[in-house]
Amino acid sequence: MADTANVREPATLRSICIKVAIALILGIVIMLLPRPENLTPEGQRLLGLLAVVVFLWISEAIPIGATALLSGAGLIFLKIQPAQSAWSPFASPAVMFVLMIIMFGVVLNEVGLANRIMYNLLKFAGTRVKRLSLILAIGCTMTSTVFHDATITVIMVFAFVPVFMSMGMQPGQGHRLPLFFMLLIPLASSAGGFGTLLGGGRNPLALEILSKFSEGALSIGFVRYIIIQFPICILTAVATWAILWVLIRPREKELEGVELADPGPMKTAETGVLVVFVTTFILWFMGDLTKWHYSVPAAFAILGFCGPGWISFRTICDKFPWESWIVFGAGVSLGVAMLDSGAGRFLAEVCLPLLDGQPMVVVYYGMGFFGSFLSSMMSNSAAVALMLPITLPMAELMEMSPRSVAMMAPMTTSFIMLVIGCPPTIIAYSTGYFSQKDFIKVAVPWCLILLVVCVLSMLLYWPLIGFI
Repeated sequence: MADTANVREPATLRSICIKVAIALILGIVIMLLPRPENLTPEGQRLLGLLAVVVFLWISEAIPIGATALLSGAGLIFLKIQPAQSAWSPFASPAVMFVLMIIMFGVVLNEVGLANRIMYNLLKFAGTRVKRLSLILAIGCTMTSTVFHDATITVIMVFAFVPVFMSMGMQPGQGHRLPLFFMLLIPLASSAGGFGTLLGGGRNPLALEILSKFSEGALSIGFVRYIIIQFPICILTAVATWAILWVLIRPREKELEGVELADPGPMKTAETGVLVVFVTTFILWFMGDLTKWHYSVPAAFAILGFCGPGWISFRTICDKFPWESWIVFGAGVSLGVAMLDSGAGRFLAEVCLPLLDGQPMVVVYYGMGFFGSFLSSMMSNSAAVALMLPITLPMAELMEMSPRSVAMMAPMTTSFIMLVIGCPPTIIAYSTGYFSQKDFIKVAVPWCLILLVVCVLSMLLYWPLIGFI
């Protein structure tokens, strides 16, 4: 019999009211506390709203999509942001990109490419859960150093979902096997995004901030960046697999009953969709030349899928997990508000000075944890943009290497503790195979341990290659 986690029982009206009351009391208390001089009134109200929203998300007292909409309305109601500023992030370039990437997953599944990918993966890695999951973790991490982590996640997630469905493991039933794989894929993908400059926007942004801080004196090239960061990705890949294997190892030794038939020659729709995918990847790689935002090729791809009739746009919309996308929009909106209101800077000014005078390993770990904390509530690029202008001057005062601090930022902001932290986790969450509680139970220890792995790698590996 399949191993199952705890199946969530329907919440009673009494428990819902208690959780909502706790959330409101928590928010009100924060708003009524004496306000520090370096915190704006809007920032204090935002921290109160953030406490309410995060508590409701974690407790799942009400549907998370409804809570996500509450965050936008709360920004307006509490006069933290005007209506335009509160709602516009829900349609920001990053959020629209996530919308289209999740649509990619629907397309993969509907035309049969997901089944073909899974067939070839199982043919190579086999059906033994331990071997398959380890290869999957390393593969997701390594490919995410070059491709966008959301792209890798959507391909692999929608390749695995039909397998679990064929095994009778429906979403929401608490099966541990799909829980394990649906958490492994996004976390392993996110753990590789810092490996090269192509892996995510936070990487070139960190170098740009470092260059401005040093007035051009400190610069790191494309190849040098790979030498510094890529080997650490191998460790984060294996560590991610090991942590999840210890925490939520499934009882199943093999994917029993999975006998995917040879899909045979590619159908016209599959070939057409694959050509559009490849063209889209090429356009993403040519971003420095085209100057297009990465959402532009994604939009062209949707047109390419639907225009020839390989899939209807109505089918995409019908199968699309709208709630998860709205939650990601809310995360971006709250992140923008943290920057605009000064709440993020206040947290940095309060927390980071506590590291002064501590051992070097503690200082690096503390800075890394702060980056992960910020990245859990806003985009990782926004977290890098917020923390580096504060941590770089601190590094100089503490006689630390500004280059090390700058290169640590894109690394540690790859590790998040909330579902809303990055597109890969939102994509996996959209399948319905895990709750926010399930995610936090795994993501928090995963984040804390991977920070240790990265800090030790920095202190041991970087000096070996002459990077300090």
